[in-house]
Amino acid sequence: MPEISVFASPFLLGFDEIERSLSRISKSANDGYPPYNVERTNATDQRGDFITLIFAVAGFSPEELEVSVDQNHLYVRGCQNDDEARKYLHRGIAARQFLRSFVLAQGMDVTAAVLQDGLLSVMLARPEPKSTIRRIEIKHEAS
Repeated sequence: MPEISVFASPFLLGFDEIERSLSRISKSANDGYPPYNVERTNATDQRGDFITLIFAVAGFSPEELEVSVDQNHLYVRGCQNDDEARKYLHRGIAARQFLRSFVLAQGMDVTAAVLQDGLLSVMLARPEPKSTIRRIEIKHEAS
């Protein structure tokens, strides 16, 4: 039985990309590594809100982490390589890889990424939306 989309309404036009993004996010949302927080800070001026994503990435060096934006998607990657020179008697901390992706709303801007004390903070600015009303001229064609 085919899955019915919430965007199948005739009143929701042009939301195909959002539907694809939601599908991709729901598939990757089950992986809980690395844990992260999302914090919102209200701006004191007219610039809008600020959002900070904070990832627990203890053991990762800055060279093993990558933060990138591709169109409206934010990607946070981590890749640790095994050190072949080490001989473990017990290994309880595995070298791990991860990829976290987030869909950014229109106008969202990644302003900084900082690694401190095992926490990677990715700062985003969300500008205040501008309300614009536009009147569309109705043309009349005689038959």
